[in-house]
Amino acid sequence: MTKLKKNSTSTIKLELKSKKECSCVDSPIVHKYGKDRICTTDGIGYATPDNRSPLELVLDSSEGHIPLWDRNVVLRWEFDENSLLAFSNSEEIKSYVREIFGEALLRWGDVAPVRFSENSNDWDFKLRVEAGDNCDPRGCTLARAFFPSAGRNDLFLFPKMFEQSRKEQVDTLIHEIGHVFGLRHFFASVSEKTWPSKVFGEHKAFSIMNYGEFGELTADDKNDLSRLYRLVWAGDLTEINGTPIRLVNPFHKA
Repeated sequence: MTKLKKNSTSTIKLELKSKKECSCVDSPIVHKYGKDRICTTDGIGYATPDNRSPLELVLDSSEGHIPLWDRNVVLRWEFDENSLLAFSNSEEIKSYVREIFGEALLRWGDVAPVRFSENSNDWDFKLRVEAGDNCDPRGCTLARAFFPSAGRNDLFLFPKMFEQSRKEQVDTLIHEIGHVFGLRHFFASVSEKTWPSKVFGEHKAFSIMNYGEFGELTADDKNDLSRLYRLVWAGDLTEINGTPIRLVNPFHKA
């Protein structure tokens, strides 16, 4: 087990193999747009939601229901070894990612509705470290996750994420883990209407599911997440604003 470094500020440099060494397909050329950063887990990420500051906890309802995890779920994951073929320091990268992923999970603490286990036996999602960035005029994606589902999924980490400070890297993973729990961006109902969402509870603008200066994990984030799953698991909350909640189990339980 990797020992977590308390209050560590260290980070890692991704070392790409030379073209002669690398047997993988060349990554496409991308353009970088300053320090703009976006999250595309919601399908569309906006750095600013038309200057609005939504105040509610937003849940995914893209499929006509709100997917949340059933009780006692353990998500099995493994590294996508093919994605690591492009790097000469792949083992160092894996060790470092385990550290920051563990730090992000510890920040959610015991309110996390699921547990995670690195286990290649009937894995539920693969963690991919991409060799090329994913940028467009809005900015660069740091990472991309998934919402609760019974299928197999991927969690992507892009090189741009590793250029941030260690705190920003951990905050990015806290945000993406929030998506895995079923949370949408706070501005989803404003700027991401192509993918429907529903509101649960009320929040201050500060939330790990927001962007920029507002993007910090708060006690409200944790308390509302805990209350949401507690009510759902007890059978006291079965729908939100008319949209039914559906509990799902991971792929390995199918």
